[in-house]
Amino acid sequence: MNNRPGSKTSTRVWKLTRDQGQRRRDELATEEPMEIRLVAQGERRTVAVTMRTPGNDFELAAGFLFGEGVIGRREDVVQISYCLDPGIDAAQQYNIVNVTLRQDAAPDLAPLERHFFTSSACGVCGKASLEALQVRNCPVIPSGPAIPIDVLYGLPDKLRQAQGVYQKTGGLHAAALFDSRGDLIAVREDVGRHNALDKLVGWAFMEGKLPLSQYILLVSGRSSFEIMQKSLAAGIPVVCAISAPSSLAVDLARDFGMTLVGFLRDERCNVYTSFERILMPAPSSV
Repeated sequence: MNNRPGSKTSTRVWKLTRDQGQRRRDELATEEPMEIRLVAQGERRTVAVTMRTPGNDFELAAGFLFGEGVIGRREDVVQISYCLDPGIDAAQQYNIVNVTLRQDAAPDLAPLERHFFTSSACGVCGKASLEALQVRNCPVIPSGPAIPIDVLYGLPDKLRQAQGVYQKTGGLHAAALFDSRGDLIAVREDVGRHNALDKLVGWAFMEGKLPLSQYILLVSGRSSFEIMQKSLAAGIPVVCAISAPSSLAVDLARDFGMTLVGFLRDERCNVYTSFERILMPAPSSV
């Protein structure tokens, strides 16, 4: 029997319209815990537990560890697998992911000492501040690429069209990567927007595509410090969000040379930092 959880869960609901009600089947976005275990230098250690939507679990584990600065090179990862140890409840084996590193790899576990539990609602609790990112020697994002404003305006519709599970459930966040022409490169969904971005960065990490220095990120919802930190680690120069940024997100973007765009919808947006990457149309002559 396959106990692997899916991204959608069926339920029965009452659909109400004014004074009429009807019993129907509905689809929910699945939310289950996932434990990330790091196997390094002969030891196995649980480094995080996150509430996530099942799917792209290996990318989620890789992206989380990369974004935290625990791993930095694809070559250091020997294997990512589900836990099949004897004695593990069959219903939980797909909720435990082992990330095995090379024997000579020395992961930096200090960033993980600040937290253990990660929720889909708040991201990683007790995160470090901007000073900690500077201690990690995260580089300032170089100049470029130049993005025509019409390209930005077209991204939300492309994201909605690519959100397959969201269209079924209405309950998922998404993170999407676009090139400077606005072509969709990859999209990932999850109940947590931080998890969706971890999945996307994990995909790029495993495919050897980092840093993502010529791409645009669009996230559903708001842009937080967590979103900007993970984007900075991946080298993403332009981060867009459907909703508002936080004050610390703006501070991080300004300090590290990132373009931060908020309220991107209905051919409108706010550009909070590094406006020079945005190409506006030339004024028409009278």
